[in-house]
Amino acid sequence: MPVALDFFIQYGYLILFLWVLTEQIGIPVPSMPIMITAGTLTATHKLSLPLVLLSVMAGSLISDSIWYFLGKRFGGTVVKVLCRLSMESSTCVRKTEGYFTKNGEKALLLAKFIPGLGTVAAPIAGQINMRYSTFAFYDAGGVLLWALAATLGGRFFGDVLKRHPNALSSSAQYAGILFIVLFVGFLVWRVLRQRAFLKEIRMARLEPQDLKGMLDHGREVFIVDLRHPLDYLPDPRTLPGAMQLTPDKLVEHSGEIPRDRDVVLFCTCPSEATAAKMALALRKMGIYRVRPLRGGFDEWKRLGYPLVDIPTEPLDAETSSGNAVSA
Repeated sequence: MPVALDFFIQYGYLILFLWVLTEQIGIPVPSMPIMITAGTLTATHKLSLPLVLLSVMAGSLISDSIWYFLGKRFGGTVVKVLCRLSMESSTCVRKTEGYFTKNGEKALLLAKFIPGLGTVAAPIAGQINMRYSTFAFYDAGGVLLWALAATLGGRFFGDVLKRHPNALSSSAQYAGILFIVLFVGFLVWRVLRQRAFLKEIRMARLEPQDLKGMLDHGREVFIVDLRHPLDYLPDPRTLPGAMQLTPDKLVEHSGEIPRDRDVVLFCTCPSEATAAKMALALRKMGIYRVRPLRGGFDEWKRLGYPLVDIPTEPLDAETSSGNAVSA
């Protein structure tokens, strides 16, 4: 038996407890693969199914209770912090609040199954002043359903191994391989979701004609020129009122970006890649009215729309925070 798996069998309940506790605290380490692996080992009586479920529930309920009381004490601030840690941070605030509004305390029963909701559901429950007894009851039910789904899935896999004597002798090795495959698969799935979101951002990009119309009609727009200073050399101009900020400076000064108006990002890279990535980063920070400009600087220039000279010294957030465009 591999040393790592032997160690897991010996300390499996403690590992499950700490792993789930860590994930539910907000660290993006997936616990589903390890719960499925533990379920597989219950089929060969290496681990006890009731103790596996108890370990998972204890870890989750402790972390959820901590976040519940923090949400009750600090409200939306805690939720935003958790969303920044979450790999679903771009949408988790809106999804969770909408889910609670629609389903009430029953939302806790399925929250663990919905990406982006499992961790932030607890502080949201505290934020809306749900009674702790109600929260604990429904949260425990949701955790139990979540744990059963994972462990029984693994148990089924283990039962299949038991029906094949040749596979049974190496079931421990298969369990270890299963964990690795599931863990890698989970990370790949996350990356694909991230790419899908970037694609969604690009599809939601703003047309130059629409931005021109917004400016002509006096709409307040916060425009950010993400180009590198070297990109200014061929044509040292930019869009009217645009702030020149490289991506790292944009993140550094994100607190000064207004939340009450449209934020438009543009660059000169293919498919607005930099603008799309920065739009994703800003959404993680709670700035949702942000869109890349299709075609960026080059398309705006090609259409013959107004351009202004870039100052000799590139603008920074402190000297140009008032450069939101308005009529």
